[in-house]
Amino acid sequence: MDKKQSGEPSQDPVLVLDIAEIRGTMLPRVGGKAANLGELASVGLPVPRGFCLTTAAYRQALSGVGLESVLAALEEASASGTSASGMDASDLGASDLGASGMDQLNELAARARSLVLDAGVPDGIAEAVRSAYEDFGDNVPVAVRSSATAEDLPFASFAGQQDTFLNIVGVDSVLDAVSRCWASLWTDRAVTYRTTNGIDHGTVSLAVVVQEMVNAVTAGVMFTANPVTGNRYQTVIDASPGLGEAVVSGAVNPDHYIVDAHRSAIVERAVGDRQVEIRAKPGGGTERLERPGQPGIEEPQPCLSDRQVLELAKLGLEVQEHYRAPQDTEWAIDDDGKLWLTQARPITTLYPQTTRTPPAPGEHAFLNFSLAQGLTRPLTPMGLAGIRLIASSVAKTAAFDVPDPRSGPPAYYEAGQRIFFDFTAVLRSRVGRTIVPRVFDVMEARSAAIMRGLFDDPRFAVTIKTPRKLIRHVAPVAAKYRVPESLFRGLFRPSTAMRRVERLSTELRSTFSVPSGATPHQRLGHVQRILGEEVFATVPQVLPLPALGFAMLALVRRILGDQAPYSELQTVVRGLPNNVTTEMDLALWQVASEIREDPAAVASMVGRTPAELVEQYRAAKLPAAAQTGLERFLGKYGHRAVAEIDLGMPRWSDDPTHILGVIANYLRLSDGAEAPDQQFTQAALDADEQVARFVARARAKSPLHAVIVRLALDRTRRFAGLRELPKYNLVLGLSAARKQLFLIGNELVAARRIERVEDIFFLDLDDVEVALAGDDVHEVVAERRAAYHQELRRRHIPRVLLSDGTEPEATPGRNEGKQRPGTLSGSPASAGLVSAPARVIMDPVGAHLEPGEILVAPSTDPGWTPLFLTAGGLVMEMGGPNSHGAVVAREYGIPAVVGVPDATSRISTGQHITVDGAAGTVSTENSGQ
Repeated sequence: MDKKQSGEPSQDPVLVLDIAEIRGTMLPRVGGKAANLGELASVGLPVPRGFCLTTAAYRQALSGVGLESVLAALEEASASGTSASGMDASDLGASDLGASGMDQLNELAARARSLVLDAGVPDGIAEAVRSAYEDFGDNVPVAVRSSATAEDLPFASFAGQQDTFLNIVGVDSVLDAVSRCWASLWTDRAVTYRTTNGIDHGTVSLAVVVQEMVNAVTAGVMFTANPVTGNRYQTVIDASPGLGEAVVSGAVNPDHYIVDAHRSAIVERAVGDRQVEIRAKPGGGTERLERPGQPGIEEPQPCLSDRQVLELAKLGLEVQEHYRAPQDTEWAIDDDGKLWLTQARPITTLYPQTTRTPPAPGEHAFLNFSLAQGLTRPLTPMGLAGIRLIASSVAKTAAFDVPDPRSGPPAYYEAGQRIFFDFTAVLRSRVGRTIVPRVFDVMEARSAAIMRGLFDDPRFAVTIKTPRKLIRHVAPVAAKYRVPESLFRGLFRPSTAMRRVERLSTELRSTFSVPSGATPHQRLGHVQRILGEEVFATVPQVLPLPALGFAMLALVRRILGDQAPYSELQTVVRGLPNNVTTEMDLALWQVASEIREDPAAVASMVGRTPAELVEQYRAAKLPAAAQTGLERFLGKYGHRAVAEIDLGMPRWSDDPTHILGVIANYLRLSDGAEAPDQQFTQAALDADEQVARFVARARAKSPLHAVIVRLALDRTRRFAGLRELPKYNLVLGLSAARKQLFLIGNELVAARRIERVEDIFFLDLDDVEVALAGDDVHEVVAERRAAYHQELRRRHIPRVLLSDGTEPEATPGRNEGKQRPGTLSGSPASAGLVSAPARVIMDPVGAHLEPGEILVAPSTDPGWTPLFLTAGGLVMEMGGPNSHGAVVAREYGIPAVVGVPDATSRISTGQHITVDGAAGTVSTENSGQ
């Protein structure tokens, strides 16, 4: 091991600590599990007595056993995986490792386990354990549990990644369990999990908790927020007779309770099947009792009384209040009826709530505007700061009060470093309900469906029945930017309207310029001006024309009725002129076409990686056609980027890797492939022919109808393509602001306030002012970068959030009454919808799972979870929403349904199935088997 882990003698000589001495701040010495147990005990919560063998013991025992070589190999494997993926190490997920990378990890993990087990427990440490264990009494049964320093963390629970050994009796058995706990730091699943979460293996140590066994009559798990729906005011309890291992491992369908924490009332209950029970055996160890259901036998009764359920929920809230965050707890009730806590850790899979609380009381609904923009990734802090300024500009123009533009308008919110807007007023408005979902039918159809699903929620009943409020806020925008005049001009003087758009776009660009000798403070002022005053103008100045174009298309549909089917109307809007995005794509194709004319240039580029091509471009060593063509393209379109509404994202002119990769792919197309420019030309011809057919059909009605249809479709063809221009101009403004921030970043690097120029994008405008005033902001940048990279790993992003944390899309029963024949039902475990071939696996050892396939299994424990990394979804016959399979599925963001009876026999490998993790259903094809 290296210095980070144990290459030097431990500075902490304490090998054993009583749980009563442990506090949450001692995680490096005792690991996550022990730190949480000690913290619970310190505030008087019921925790079984015990002790902790500290990480100092682990480091001392394993110093010099040969783990250094394993750590070096793991570091090399991670580095090569990062290089191959082109990612920052902190972004590297296990799905990026590939099969060979996974095999290498597993091999290294096995070597580490062997080294640890061969080392055993040294005499000095064994004596410390013996002394602490004998203080319990004579051969007292204990639980021996791993407690890693990378465990039960706010961002990753590491649920079940290390081992626990129950009902251990006798000191020799305890020492053996200690050794096996140490080795479990190196299970395949633990090593893969750390790699996935970007945690350096060399920084992780393991402590071991030894606690008196609770003689459990009933045990289980409790989440103080609903882990499926996200509701922060519901406590979810799973319970089963015997040890909690049956529930945690997913071996049993448990009793399931949901408690409304506000009312202290049980709002849902379901009794499990009780077919499996795990109990402690006399003399040590545990036994699994199979209790298959039999016809005619009385149905099992709940294993918890209502009083016990409510007592549990109350205890859960005490834990949550102490940590000030929702908690995933394990508990047991002994034969005297006493309730014990055996574990608590953060619920890491909940989507974060909004960063500020709505000022108005009552339930609020927040729409994910990031997803509406097709952006699943988080925004950098400076990216969010830029959006806040733009949103404030919109709100001020619409006559909303905006006290602090840098904080955003009243309706603006952030959650999970993504943009949300409070659309409660829309839901409560009759006009809003009519208009906004229709807009989102085009922008983001699933969001529109969720909106409509909230119409029947009494919390969002219509209270605004007239359009007066809407008019009060729309009218100032329409008046300031002369929207009616723009519409009139577009309808009757279309050429003049187009010239005006071109002039407005040119004038807008001129407002983005900044004097070259500006000071950093002046540059920051220009950033605020560009984003807070200038860029929004392009929207009301340009958008009325494409809106008019699409309105004219709707008019033609109204005039011609069935003679204008949707498929033919779509032909009219193909090959549109004046579409900046299409023009950009064709310009890039033109660059590739020029390169293709030089076979030597093609040969020199094909086969090289985009990174190599970028290096050649920056050195001006690309073939002449490629070098000049790319310079020309970036000169016009270099302000664009992937996730371009984020100021913090590099523009193509900053990093042309993506563009060169696209060009390289163009060059690989066979000569027979139809060129995009030819396709565009043909699409425009097809549109003209379709227009002529529509005019002919209208003429059959009357000459006046023909005139109207011709004029309407002319306006559609002229103006519909302009729908891309407002965002194009907005991104130009963002790029101009980014350039100014880059120059400020250079100044801050020179003054040693930040380390790299790019660090400025992990600050906001207020932070930049603080740095310019002389403060060091290295620590702020480091914290923001870590949070951003952590959020990058999030796979499930809600489209709508309620203020209590609920995701309406994840609410069970939302498809109730719509279930079709052939649909299997279970319990919702991880929200999401996926359709893919199934792979039925009965044993994970040696199992093969193709990426994207849906794993169908009888049950899962942590040994199965490496398969989840390539699974598209999960179906289990057993388990509750809080079993390991469900917890890890949520953490990886894969849709999951558990408790599906006979799933492994009713579903066959290769069968195409659809898993709805929110509804708890599995739809099968050929399900009549």
